[in-house]
Amino acid sequence: MNILESLEAKTRMLPEKYRNMSTFELESLINDIKVKMGKRLFIPGHHYQKDEVIQFADVTGDSLKLAQLSAENKEAEHIVFCGVHFMAETADILTMENQKVYLPDMRAGCSMADMADIYQTERSWEFLQVLFADTILPLTYVNSTAAIKSFVGANGGATVTSSNAEKMVRWAFTQKERLLFLPDQHLGRNTAYNIGIGLDEMAVYNPIENILEFDGPLEKVKVILWKGHCSVHENFTVENVAKVREAYPEMKIIVHPECRREVVGLSDMAGSTNYIIEAIEASPSGSAWAIGTEMNLVNRLIAQHPDKHIVSLNPHMCPCLTMNRIDLQHLAWSLDSIMEGQEGNIINVDAGTSKNAKLALDRMLQQA
Repeated sequence: MNILESLEAKTRMLPEKYRNMSTFELESLINDIKVKMGKRLFIPGHHYQKDEVIQFADVTGDSLKLAQLSAENKEAEHIVFCGVHFMAETADILTMENQKVYLPDMRAGCSMADMADIYQTERSWEFLQVLFADTILPLTYVNSTAAIKSFVGANGGATVTSSNAEKMVRWAFTQKERLLFLPDQHLGRNTAYNIGIGLDEMAVYNPIENILEFDGPLEKVKVILWKGHCSVHENFTVENVAKVREAYPEMKIIVHPECRREVVGLSDMAGSTNYIIEAIEASPSGSAWAIGTEMNLVNRLIAQHPDKHIVSLNPHMCPCLTMNRIDLQHLAWSLDSIMEGQEGNIINVDAGTSKNAKLALDRMLQQA
């Protein structure tokens, strides 16, 4: 049973009451509870959430920023995280014991984070130690479970974000000769390539078969990439780029570094979600953009910038299914439950896991 299946097995079912409420009734209920709870309630919303949910967010941002803002908000007793499971875990790790973190729908997960479980990671470490001895430092993208962050922290490594990945990879090479990058191979490959590491110096660890995919001599390996990916960003292709170039020769293409190496290489710009947002905001009126990232954000940028020609790099792209689990019904139910003292769907990372996961997070923040 994988992480998402486990969560689905434990999740509470949405009561029929909320399924039968109109949009107006749901929005009114949420607004009323926000007013009644005041500063005791804090709702962070990730950039990829639906507009119907984002309208109620107290802050919006990427996963780490939202977790940090939750930790800084000492007045909030109840943090209702509109994102996915690993994001809420990070918020729980960073917040105080008297603060409770909730995920409105426990099925809200991340397929990428689900591609590296702790059993696979521990097995990979034993396997790689045999091949490379004590020459490897683990790094994990923040898009990973608390258990993986804890493993990385316990083994001297750190977390990374898509914004600081280059800085953290450079730091890793001051610590050890090689690095293991979890769980997104594309972010790892693009980052390593950007700092001058050759593609022929990168191996791929396959957690399903417990093998290293590499054709050359082992001593040449500098970066070991976990064979995981974002199910959304991997679907942007070189064919998508070619079609945009043909249809709109003057259009700039900007993509997230979770995209494949060949797509990033053919694009004009690549960077984190915030990088993409800021690039669009700073661009002149009349500019044209094809954006390679999650569809909810692309649609929001289109609505916010009617003076610019913005399209999705892949016009047939669907929003992230797991990221879009949270809706008005689940948000209303979560807030109503808190008001009634039921407090379901609490995210609680155990103390031992939190301690080492925080080590990994702190090592990253120390490099900022």
